Amino acid sequence: MRRTVRRVAILTALTTSAVALSAGVASAQDADVPEPSSFTSMFTAMATPDMVVNADGVATPGEPGATGTFDYRLNSDEEIICYDIILRGVTPPYMSPARTATHIHQADEGTSGPPRIAFPNPEDAGDGTLRSEGCMQGPFTTGIMANGADTGEGFSLAAIEADPAAFFTDTHTATFVAGAVRGQLSSVPMGGVATGAGGTADGGSWAPAALGAAALVGAAGTVLVRRRAQQD
Repeated sequence: MRRTVRRVAILTALTTSAVALSAGVASAQDADVPEPSSFTSMFTAMATPDMVVNADGVATPGEPGATGTFDYRLNSDEEIICYDIILRGVTPPYMSPARTATHIHQADEGTSGPPRIAFPNPEDAGDGTLRSEGCMQGPFTTGIMANGADTGEGFSLAAIEADPAAFFTDTHTATFVAGAVRGQLSSVPMGGVATGAGGTADGGSWAPAALGAAALVGAAGTVLVRRRAQQD
């Protein structure tokens, strides 16, 4: 009896440890997380088909008439990115060698570059508009290997804050493999104070995001963000 109890206890301990370990591995990769109470920066992109280039940097127009609004809120201290993506006129199915077909890539305008973050593909909201929203926490993975490592490995959101124009966002479909729409990131003021280089806005606790005319196309509404308190 004593031996049986001991064996059950050992098996229970091993099972609990295995579950905890597997949960830790899963949560360490692109974990879905609640929206944080503050953000260090915000970015937007109005994606259009004429911005698409292929892997050689040659203009390869995407889906005619399609548009995409990509709004990102970053907390680089916690490596959390919240995304609000709206696509209109984009025709699935999606297709990409990455684990999803909706990305942030690192490359200047008119050039191609590796994906750094892969987002859930937007789904039909019931009105023909494709939407995807949520928050993810790094470390990030893309499913694309280069030089023996995933192109998301070691990537930090601080890199976007340091040079947002060096990043673009897009989505790929079976018909438009190079991209259905694409747009370069640009910083969005937080409470009237421009961010994008790791800076934060001063004072107050809540402020509306000044998304600008391009980002307002297709936006669901004004996004409220809590500004991070200034560090001493």
